[in-house]
Amino acid sequence: MSYILILVIAVTAVISFVAFNNHTLFEKYKFNVGAIRRDKEYIRLLSAGFLHADLMHLLFNMITLYFFGPIVLQAFGVAGFLAVYFGSVILGNVFSLYLYQNQSWYSAIGASGGVSGILFAAIAVYPHLELYLFFIPIPIKGYIFGVLYFGYSVYMMLNPRQGDNIGHAAHLGGAFFGLVYAVATMPELAMSNSLYLGVMSLPLLYMAYMVFVRKKIG
Repeated sequence: MSYILILVIAVTAVISFVAFNNHTLFEKYKFNVGAIRRDKEYIRLLSAGFLHADLMHLLFNMITLYFFGPIVLQAFGVAGFLAVYFGSVILGNVFSLYLYQNQSWYSAIGASGGVSGILFAAIAVYPHLELYLFFIPIPIKGYIFGVLYFGYSVYMMLNPRQGDNIGHAAHLGGAFFGLVYAVATMPELAMSNSLYLGVMSLPLLYMAYMVFVRKKIG
């Protein structure tokens, strides 16, 4: 277990705990479309990844990072791990900013974009990685989980529901970054796993068509 993974988890936990009881800090650094576009507060694209809504939100993200971070560290090294994690946080929020650019009230928090990037970089390297979901004792192959995850996230993003506070766009942007980073830095491995990566990418292609061609959101 690399010290850098523990450091990222520890810093995120400390900042999140402080922000739980500091409304001013929370509001100043959360992702908010109006603040970023109007006031050019681009730091929010990164700082939102250190904030969480509550303890369960924080624990879920950090536990996932704890289990899948070592796979990415082993495959890409410390520099690669940091590039995937923080690149995924930023790209996830940039994608959200693009989608909701006309909704100045839109806000989001959490490391989910970064965690999604780590998870999908790991799946890109090991598509047959077996995952266990909560309350489901049967293991699911990584690439199958990828299809289900992308499909669900795309559907929910394109069909938003009242009361759904999950940042599906950030999840998708982060996961996309993780996949692309893995493919770009390990092209030989990506070629050998091209079938699985192609299957996982189908919901993303549909999303790209709906968002950039049909303009169905934003």
